[in-house]
Amino acid sequence: MKSMTGFGRSEIIKNNHKVSIEIKTVNNRFLDINPRMPRTLLYLEESVRSEIKNKLTRGRVDLYINYDTVGESKKTLSVDTGLVKAYLGAAKQIKEVSGLEDEISVFSLMKMPDVIKYEDAPIDEDEIKEVLMEALGAALNELVEAREVEGKRMVQDLLMRIELLRGILAKIEEREPLVVEEYKAKLRDRLETLLKDTDLDENRFNTEVLYFADRASITEEIVRLKSHFDQCELILKSDTAQGRNLDFLIQEMNREFNTIGSKSSDVTITNGVLAAKGEVEKIREQIQNIE
Repeated sequence: MKSMTGFGRSEIIKNNHKVSIEIKTVNNRFLDINPRMPRTLLYLEESVRSEIKNKLTRGRVDLYINYDTVGESKKTLSVDTGLVKAYLGAAKQIKEVSGLEDEISVFSLMKMPDVIKYEDAPIDEDEIKEVLMEALGAALNELVEAREVEGKRMVQDLLMRIELLRGILAKIEEREPLVVEEYKAKLRDRLETLLKDTDLDENRFNTEVLYFADRASITEEIVRLKSHFDQCELILKSDTAQGRNLDFLIQEMNREFNTIGSKSSDVTITNGVLAAKGEVEKIREQIQNIE
């Protein structure tokens, strides 16, 4: 089980190429990849996205890629010989017109505009890809490790809260039959007070008690909640990413506790339902960050 929150960083220097990568993830319903990389590396974007998809299934991914060359300069020089000849021709004309004897030098020609051009050497795309993918792999490994560590912490917290819910539900289950008995006793006292010397119709009385017991029964909800708890624990202890399944189970838990609350007018059960819903909400907030 992994969290969707994590951070990874790496830097690789190889074959005069330096690639630095930072990758950060936060929770998201889907896998949302947002790479920021130099324009010269845009041809590698699909390869980068594919590698991330191999490692992650959910979360917003913010990726920062920096690229530099190191070592000997990769720039090349070229001379515009046609322009050099033009400058020389112009210099000759000036000399003839002015009568000046100063000669033009190679150094002065080199300083003339556009005589020498500085150009980046053609990049080796396969070589850069190799370095970038190595850096990306290292950053992703660090990220996944961080997400696993956070995921383990979350699992322990969630398992603890499931146990709290089991304890709350056990008290509600223990209280359920007592609610019917208390209703039966109160109803009998009320009817005997109202009827005074008139005999109580036991059949109608028992029918009313049975109707109340049936209407207030929360046995089905309790059984379903226990099943939901078991399923949650199985998912939390598994190694697969099942954040969406957990989200569904939490919704079902909340619905069952709401039903129990609506069926019961007992203060103890109502307080138990409120406490349980508080824990369910805490669990719901936690699982929003599970991959």
